[in-house]
Amino acid sequence: MEWSLLFFFNSVLLGLGLAMDAFSVSLANGLNEPDMKSRKMCGVAGVFAFFQAAMPIIGWICVHTIVRYFNKFKNFIPWIALVLLLFIGGKMLIDGIKNTNEEAEKTKTGIASLLLQGIATSIDALSIGFAIAGYSLIMAIVCAIIISIVTFAVCMAGLIIGKKFGTKFSNKAAILGGSILIVIGFEIFIAGAF
Repeated sequence: MEWSLLFFFNSVLLGLGLAMDAFSVSLANGLNEPDMKSRKMCGVAGVFAFFQAAMPIIGWICVHTIVRYFNKFKNFIPWIALVLLLFIGGKMLIDGIKNTNEEAEKTKTGIASLLLQGIATSIDALSIGFAIAGYSLIMAIVCAIIISIVTFAVCMAGLIIGKKFGTKFSNKAAILGGSILIVIGFEIFIAGAF
């Protein structure tokens, strides 16, 4: 592919498509932590943006170096995403059920949980490395940067929306957020396995 308006348009569309899972998880995080500060919101969105940019580059490198090993690993991607999101979503769901009273303290999104979310929602982006295999390294990096920028913006929107509704539904937010993560896990699994 050559540098063109179509290249940038396709990169934005890839970013939007890849960011939908991260948007849903950001929404769940905002629901779960309605008092999240702006700095943390930028950090959360930044983690998702980083992983959404890194995975296609890793996929591109795999296509150009160790593609035969990656093809074997590709079958496990839906399973890995399912397990990670079931674990995180299940924990949020259980915490939400345990703390159903109005005075329940929100469980804040920790760095370990956030990193797992970032990996789980972006692992399917490894396959984008196949879609951009015809790009030069510079074009692949620019595409990944565009995907990252789009993901950051989409995740910030998810966090803002989640925070707004998290305040209104404070005692049910963790239950809803955990349920969203579990549904996303099954969606990734079903789309990837079938």
